[in-house]
Amino acid sequence: MKSLFKVSLLAATVMLAAGCQQDEQKKSDTKPAAEQSQGAVNFKSDDDKAAYAIGVSFANYLSSSLEKPKEIGVELNKDIVLQGIEDTFAGKAGMKDDETRKVLKDLDKRVAEKMKKKQADEAAANQKKGDDYRAKFAKEDGVKTTKSGLMYKVLTPGKGASPKATDTVQVQYKGTLIDGTKFDSSYDRGEPATFPLNRVIPGWTEGVQLMKPGAKYEFVIPPKLAYGKQATPKIPADSTLVFEVELLKVNPKPEHKAAVPSTKK
Repeated sequence: MKSLFKVSLLAATVMLAAGCQQDEQKKSDTKPAAEQSQGAVNFKSDDDKAAYAIGVSFANYLSSSLEKPKEIGVELNKDIVLQGIEDTFAGKAGMKDDETRKVLKDLDKRVAEKMKKKQADEAAANQKKGDDYRAKFAKEDGVKTTKSGLMYKVLTPGKGASPKATDTVQVQYKGTLIDGTKFDSSYDRGEPATFPLNRVIPGWTEGVQLMKPGAKYEFVIPPKLAYGKQATPKIPADSTLVFEVELLKVNPKPEHKAAVPSTKK
């Protein structure tokens, strides 16, 4: 994990300059390089304009850098952050370099521990919600459960031969979390998906092999057959996933025969 101090210090530095500008104007009779005029800023040079743009960019980044830790219970007071920078610029820093490094190292450790606990708590909650959802789904008419824990319901039966794990299949599908949040859909992309059946999550590999071309199934996949504790941007850790899948086509893997039979000596 990157040190929070490292990513926010530069931002705080330029924000300090921008934030203290009005106070400096009151203290000085000289005209500043950049001054407010009807909500706009007038600059004496391109360098002044670039400097101001850097200040705006980093100030925005600082704001988010200080807000995010609040989600895990780490409160970083903006005024104190700016005070530390101001003191250092004035040559009167209240911490020596060794102490600063130690405090920041401890901060990184605290953040890492809090993040780990937060993720574990969320994963446990997702697991519990998924267990409850699957228990309720199991009571619906037509629902079957395999030995692995995969649950499915036949919405439309198909005809023909079911695919093998080594086959390539063409499908239309929609994937949601148990609360109905959609995280993926071939329908939205406007074209079916084609892939080797053994290159997807275990729940898909097992489930689609139960289908025949033309069939449409609903799958409820427990975490161990999906992404488990691995979170993605759209799928939290230990999530139970719900899919509606239409099997359009099966392309069997061609059998390759050796041109010359092997011999043993």
